Amino acid sequence: MPTVPSSDPQPHEHRDVAESFGADAERYNRARPSYPRLLIDRIVGGRTGVSVLDVGCGTGIAARQLQAAGCQVLGIDPDERMAGVARETGVETEVSRFESWDPAGRTFDAVIAAQAWHWVDPVAGAAAASRVLRPGGRLTVFWNAFRATPSVNDAFKAVYQRVLPDSPIHQHGLPGPDGYEVLCTKAAEAMRAVGGFAEPDRWRIDWERRYSRDEWLDQQSTFGGHNLLPPAQLDELLAGIGAAIDALGGSFTMPYTTVAVSAPRLVTT
Repeated sequence: MPTVPSSDPQPHEHRDVAESFGADAERYNRARPSYPRLLIDRIVGGRTGVSVLDVGCGTGIAARQLQAAGCQVLGIDPDERMAGVARETGVETEVSRFESWDPAGRTFDAVIAAQAWHWVDPVAGAAAASRVLRPGGRLTVFWNAFRATPSVNDAFKAVYQRVLPDSPIHQHGLPGPDGYEVLCTKAAEAMRAVGGFAEPDRWRIDWERRYSRDEWLDQQSTFGGHNLLPPAQLDELLAGIGAAIDALGGSFTMPYTTVAVSAPRLVTT
C-alpha cells in the first residue's frame, strides 16, 4: 500500500507520521502488500549472496523477499516496534534513522528503501548510501502506487469527501504512479547532487492483487496518518469504505505500479 503522497516538499520532517506506523506493527506486517518479483530480480541482478542494507525496513516485508532470493539483509528502522516484528520474522534489524546511523565500517552490495525513502532526508540519505555502497553497488528506492479503476476510485473518493474532505484522496483519488513523480524526481536529484552515482534509472513495474473487503480495510488502517485520526472518524471512514466495497460486489482487483529510482555507485580508479 502506498503512503499517500503529500504536497509538503519535506515529508521526512513529519516525524509524528513517519514513526506512527509502529502503533499497529502486526497489522502493518499482515496487511501491506509485497513487491513484484521482477523488481527483486533487478535488485539482485542474477548474483548470489548479495549483501543488502534495507533503509526504513519496517516489519521486513521487502527484506524477507530479498532473503528468499538469496540475499544477506540488514534492516534499519527508527521505530523499535517495527524493528521488533522484523526481527521476529528473521530479519536482522538495527534501530536508527539512516541519516545518523553508524555503519561501523560495514559496506554493502545494495542499499534499498521500500515505501520509506520519503521519510529520509533525500540528500543526506543519498550521501549515507554512497558511503556504505561498494563500487558498482546500487541504491534503489521504490514505492507501490495504485492504478485504481474508475469505479473503485470514484467510490472511495465519495467516502473521503464525506468523512475527510481535506484529504488529497478526496480531491485526486487514490495516488497513482504520477502522484509519486515528485518523490522520484527528488530522489534522482539528490543522487546527482551528492556525486558518486551514475545517472539514475527509472523503473515502472505493473502488477495487480485481488482484495476482499476485510483485506482492504485491514490495509486501509495502515495508510500514512490514518492511525492519528480520532477513533470515531477512522471508524466512520472504514465503515464507508467497507460499504463501498460491498456495493462493488464484496471484493475487487487493485492494479499497482511499482515505481523505482536506481543508481549505481561509480567505480573510481
